[in-house]
Amino acid sequence: MSQTPRALDEHTPTTIVYDIAAETANELIGLLTHRSDTAADPATREARWQRVLAVRDARRAVDPLDRQALLDQISLWRTEIETLKAGR
Repeated sequence: MSQTPRALDEHTPTTIVYDIAAETANELIGLLTHRSDTAADPATREARWQRVLAVRDARRAVDPLDRQALLDQISLWRTEIETLKAGR
């Protein structure tokens, strides 16, 4: 269900796209951190924590001037957020 965010178009400044990417990553990190903190077993807790670290690293690695990379990352993170919220 990967898609370009609805509110973003070619007229949206790249700085705004970057901010949305950062906020989307933060939302995902929050969900993953909660799931890590409430995991029933240590292996699941660690796997979820590793995903938190991977998202953090991806957020830091994306080029803030590469609009398409930002849009792609937003789309991936939103898909993961939807999946987590759906309990899948």
